[in-house]
Amino acid sequence: MEKKYYRAKEIATYLGVGIATVWRYAATGKLTPKKISAHVTVFDIKEVEALCNADTAC
Repeated sequence: MEKKYYRAKEIATYLGVGIATVWRYAATGKLTPKKISAHVTVFDIKEVEALCNADTAC
């Protein structure tokens, strides 16, 4: 079973960008972060794939 949520570092690797870019996407509304604990934030892979398809970031 494939994971549904990924951490910022994993998303950065998937998109081929830096971690700061992932957080910039979150700050500008391109990605929606989901905070699951005080120190853990994840992103939905389906939303990341949609961004990848809509943008030439991938």
